[in-house]
Amino acid sequence: MFSFHVFEHQLARGFQNRFSTQYRCYSVSMLAGPNDRSDVEKGGKIIMPPSALDQLSRLNITYPMLFKLTNKNSDRMTHCGVLEFVADEGICYLPHWMMQNLLLEEGGLVQVESVNLMVATYSKFQPQSPDFLDITNPKAVLENALRNFACLTTGDVIAINYNEKIYELRVMETKPDKAVSIIECDMNVDFDAPLGYKEPERRCTEQQRSIKYTNVTIHWYCPTYVFKLCSGDSTQLHHADNGFPSCCVSNVSSHRGIPNYDFKIGRITFIRNSRPQPKKIVDDDDAMNRFIAFSGQGQSLRKKGRKP
Repeated sequence: MFSFHVFEHQLARGFQNRFSTQYRCYSVSMLAGPNDRSDVEKGGKIIMPPSALDQLSRLNITYPMLFKLTNKNSDRMTHCGVLEFVADEGICYLPHWMMQNLLLEEGGLVQVESVNLMVATYSKFQPQSPDFLDITNPKAVLENALRNFACLTTGDVIAINYNEKIYELRVMETKPDKAVSIIECDMNVDFDAPLGYKEPERRCTEQQRSIKYTNVTIHWYCPTYVFKLCSGDSTQLHHADNGFPSCCVSNVSSHRGIPNYDFKIGRITFIRNSRPQPKKIVDDDDAMNRFIAFSGQGQSLRKKGRKP
């Protein structure tokens, strides 16, 4: 009998360690007080009454305090943390996006239960608007916004505030569980394509992707002439009857370093810096034939003459 009573006492104590109660929920805008509590809307934490703190302090619960919120009428649930215990008795205040996930109206009943969640290692988000792509560094913005959250639940649509604009993101996936704690964790973040996002249409079609040479004029610049190769109007390289590309020579002088004011788009210009080699005045054979040994004339500084 003694062992039975001890077991019964330990079993009852185990059930008492779990916090579970119902509250009337309202949005943060209904919170009475002179101070503006818009900061509650920027995160994933709720405000509970002081009696909840008194009850939680008597229970052997783990910290940080995490709670499971359930709307039994719609069978919707989410998870959150607690920010303060300053609400009126029997009332709790939730962020507006959290009430939308639970399909709750002002004054609706919500079941609040204490839970233990695993630490997050991975999460994937899907922006609900393509406007999220306008953010330069979305991961840094999300990391800063998640500091006001305590946990994430797969399927929830959270709201973050950036540059006085609200961005909604759906939690597509969380690991290692469908509900995870993000307090002091090392979590990898990934993004899915925004809802309603369409990839920009490519201007060129499949047929236009093939390489085509249309109205291409190639110029070879020489010191005195401009050679125009393949200057036909067809879409392919023009060939003459002899099998070689047709060409024409125009007496248009062009000097290197002078801008080409006649440049047109679709016209390829090649500059060739070639100089003609000077012609030899005398061939080697003729020079050898006309060579006569000892046929030179000597020169002297003194004049020839007899001494006096």
